[in-house]
Amino acid sequence: MSAAHQAVISHYGVGDLGTRILEALRAAGKDIEHLAPGDLAPLDAFHIRGRDASRELAVLAQLDATHRVLDIGSGIGGSARYLAAEYGCHVTGIDLTEEYCRVATLLSERCGLAARTAFRAASALELPYPDASFDLAWTEHVQMNVADKARFYGEIRRVLVPGGKLLFHDVFRGPAGEPYFPVPWAGDASISHLEAPEEVARLLQSLGLRRRHWEDVTAKSLAWFRALLERFATRGRPPLGLHLLMGADASQKFENLVRNLDEARIVVVQAVYET
Repeated sequence: MSAAHQAVISHYGVGDLGTRILEALRAAGKDIEHLAPGDLAPLDAFHIRGRDASRELAVLAQLDATHRVLDIGSGIGGSARYLAAEYGCHVTGIDLTEEYCRVATLLSERCGLAARTAFRAASALELPYPDASFDLAWTEHVQMNVADKARFYGEIRRVLVPGGKLLFHDVFRGPAGEPYFPVPWAGDASISHLEAPEEVARLLQSLGLRRRHWEDVTAKSLAWFRALLERFATRGRPPLGLHLLMGADASQKFENLVRNLDEARIVVVQAVYET
């Protein structure tokens, strides 16, 4: 494993995450032996704007039960479970962090979704699947840790069928300079690899992917974070939330995200491309 991969794994690794999540679920009054996907919503949507963003992207995907979906950077499996539960499709998730894959499998089993989701520790730069294996590729807040964007998107292009779709909800470099750290995807600049959205758009076009939808959701993202921080300030953190995945400095990471969005140091885009 490369030093770069190990650095990313070290950043996201929490330790005993499965136990901590189950304890938080129990504290929230959930039956941890018989979970519903909605029980995990405060934790599962490990990205800006949470489940709302995933729901919007899924509508753009026009998913149905026949689709084979690859979730690149699947984390603890939240998006995969959402898509499988709502649309009946089969979702394969890959993530660099083995701990996340183990927890994703555990939670899918507890939700009764083991038959429609599968998780595997793998690099997005070497997807362990043949050409044209998937109808749809889904990725949210992953490429920020990937320096080699051409290989990242090239691998996605390779595993999509003709007419397949790439859907992403991602963070890109804003016009106002480097972001403040730490942020959820990086403690410092060493594992943060942001590109301007127009540069990524040119790359995707060069790979033969055709744009079908492009929306800058930065303003909506900023409003969402401000509301979240206000809830934390007035009500405190709930037992089940994204802070479980972000460590002791979760508050600082949230605050820096708001500042970076507000100062145009980062921008957020939702998009759909087709092969």
